[in-house]
Parts: sequence; structure tokens; C-alpha cells
Amino acid sequence: MDAESPISAEKYAADISSIREAHVRIKPFIHKTPVLTSESLNTLSGRELFFKCECFQKGGAFKFRGACNAIFSLDNDQAAKGVVTHSSGNHAAALALAAKLRGIPAHIVIPNNAPKCKVENVIRYGGQVIWSDVTIQSREDTAAKVMQETGAVLVHPFNDGRIISGQGTISLEFLEQVPQLDTVIVPISGGGLISGVTLAAKSINPLLRVLAAEPKGANDAAQSKAAGRIVKLRETNTVADGLRAFLGDLTWPVVRDLVEDVIVVDDEEIIDAMKLIYEILKVAVEPSGAIGLAAVLSDRFKKNPAWKDCNNIGIIISGGNLDLEVLWDSFRR
Repeated sequence: MDAESPISAEKYAADISSIREAHVRIKPFIHKTPVLTSESLNTLSGRELFFKCECFQKGGAFKFRGACNAIFSLDNDQAAKGVVTHSSGNHAAALALAAKLRGIPAHIVIPNNAPKCKVENVIRYGGQVIWSDVTIQSREDTAAKVMQETGAVLVHPFNDGRIISGQGTISLEFLEQVPQLDTVIVPISGGGLISGVTLAAKSINPLLRVLAAEPKGANDAAQSKAAGRIVKLRETNTVADGLRAFLGDLTWPVVRDLVEDVIVVDDEEIIDAMKLIYEILKVAVEPSGAIGLAAVLSDRFKKNPAWKDCNNIGIIISGGNLDLEVLWDSFRR
């Protein structure tokens, strides 16, 4: 099983060696997240499903792995000046928490439309919030200004080899927990998660298939795969707030070369999947984290003959940072 295939670090931003090194580096700090199963969901999908629950990771999402690897990769001189990032959510909180563990400052540029629960996580972990407008340009300009003023090191949310390597540690755990996996379905946005997961998984088992799950209102990865180049959308519109970023120059080559397909689902399917996960697995999951189940239950997957022999499917529940104020308010009424 572990006759690892040579996926070259010269070609991609990470490889199995950098991912194994990341795992050693971050193991003292991260949770080894559980894998849940459900006969009800197996029956519904017609497959054996295994849910890797990164919603139980520190910070409530997989992002802590990459952030932790980036923070603890810094030398002491770099670390002393702190770190800066721009993020609307889970990466922001993850970086703030990892920086707190190392005892260094974290300057977090957040767009003013970010979910309240994610902003509160950043503050809870001691990150310094700097507000920007919602555009990527505004976020990047604000982060550049902070870097200039503080000398802090930029840690990009996904387009960074250290981040990709950290996210890849999910595969090391997942394939140890469920060695019989033949397929993994991964949410896709900027591509840091799917790049790390793919590079590690295919090095361990070259026959394993990796499929991306993407919302229809932010389907740039599907369009990029079809066009053979990075496609960026003029705007995105999806309930999955964690899946609105576009692929980067470090993540695109992995998606282009090694990810078999992108399964696009609409917001209704994502919400239905969230409901199933909540009701059957008893897990609160954000829209981005439910999209893998939405993909498996979609006609596009079920009726595609290419995937008929995908029998043991790993689904990464990427995060659980869901703003539940509406729910609590409804109980109070």
C-alpha cells in the first residue's frame, strides 16, 4: 500500500516528504480527527461513506493544520515580527490560534462581510483584526500595508507550500484510519486543501481517485478544468462562504494534473446535505463542509458511469464554524 509513487516536489509546491515533515512538526498541536460512518447515509448513497471530521479540529476547521505548519516553520527572527494574512474566516482563526501557541503577533485582514462567528473566533484567539472592503484587491492591499508597517510575514490562505503541506496531513491520518478508501471527495476553493490531500493520497495509493466538490455559484475550478487554465469569476454567489476563492498558481497545477473531476452542486443540495449531517451524524457543519456529501448524493455523481465503482468513499467535512444565531433566536421566540 505504501509503495509511494514519485510525485515530484520540483513540479508541485509540496510532496509526500514535505507533508510527512509537516505532520511531525504539527502533531503536538493538532487533533487527530475522528472518522464517522452511518448505515443510513450508506443506504441513501448506495456506497460506503467515511466522514473525516475536520470540524472537530482546533479552530473548528482543517485550516489549523496548514496555519500551524506555516507558523512553526518560521525561524525565530521571522516569527518575532509576527504574521499577517487576509481571510474571511477559518484561515484567519487558525492563524491567530497557531500564532498564539507560538507567542507571536497575528495581524488578520478581514473583509467587512465575514460571518460574525468566524470574526469572533479570531478575536477569541488573540488575533488583531484589521478590516478591509470585500474585494480581493482591497484585502491584498490592506495586508500589504500591514506587512510594510510591521515587517510581519505573509501567510497566504492557500497559495503557499507550507499551507498545502499542512493540509496534506489529513490524508496521512485518513488512509491510516480507512486503508480501503478508493475515492476521496474534497471541497475546492483556493485549492490548498485539495492540493495537499491529493499529493499525499496519490503518493500513498496511486490508484485512489480524488474528486472536487464545488458550488454552482462559485464554479471557477470546474471552468478552469474545462478550459485548461485558471478561470476567475467576476462574482460569486453561494451559501458556502468558505468556497468563494479562486485557484492560485501553486494549487492549480495539482488540480489540473491529479484531480479527476469537479462535481458542481447547487446551494439547495448543500443545505440538504447539511441537514442530513446534522440529523443523522449529529454534527453541526458549515455549508462548505457539507458539500462532499451533497456531491455524492447528486445525480451528476450517481448517474456518471465513470464513478460507478467508487465504493469506499472518503468525505472531508472541512469545517463546522456555522453562525447559529438564527437558530437560537428561533428557539427564544
